[in-house]
Amino acid sequence: MNYTVSDKILSGSSRIWDEFYTHPFVLGIADGTLSEEKFKYFMKQDYMYLFEYAKVFSIGASKAYDTEMQKVFSGYVSAILNNEMEIHRGYMKRLGIEMDEVEKEYIAQDNLSYTSFMLRVAYEMGPAEICAAILPCAVSYEMIARRMIENNPECVNHPFYGEWIRGYAAKEYHDDNEELKMITEEAARGLGEEHIEKLVEIGRRSSIYERNFWDMSWEMRK
Repeated sequence: MNYTVSDKILSGSSRIWDEFYTHPFVLGIADGTLSEEKFKYFMKQDYMYLFEYAKVFSIGASKAYDTEMQKVFSGYVSAILNNEMEIHRGYMKRLGIEMDEVEKEYIAQDNLSYTSFMLRVAYEMGPAEICAAILPCAVSYEMIARRMIENNPECVNHPFYGEWIRGYAAKEYHDDNEELKMITEEAARGLGEEHIEKLVEIGRRSSIYERNFWDMSWEMRK
């Protein structure tokens, strides 16, 4: 399927995304040199992030224009809570992180700012804006994982980080993202160019927050 609005939203942040691919945290996962201490910090913060991220999709389901859109938003909630977070739980177990430790952890300022932005968009705006806010996170992780494999096919076999890479490069994850792009087009149907530019700006802001999340994880900021 050819996407128009989704491509505009994502291409509008291409320069920011270039920073994802060369970020030291991302490169450390790709070549297996990232310290477990940094990854442990990342996993705890990302686990807290995913709870808020799922809420954004839940709000999207409540604002959906039709049953198909509602199904996609709801499906993402299930995928996040049952699949993506399961990968996190597995890693946290291997890292010796207890769930009560995560529950006592303070959400970092960059993390809180990002999730607050997405939730504000979700509560105050419509399905098209919600899609624009969540697309950068959903799609960038797939693209990062695929870029890792392209540059180093053996990275998927790394005994520690390989599972993370395989999860985001998986066909199931790609298919979910294709559905998200599909409903973005549906939600934006009939919108004028000025409105679409606002969607691009929302996507750009989310992409900046994504970059800040990688910075936060690398520096282990509070």
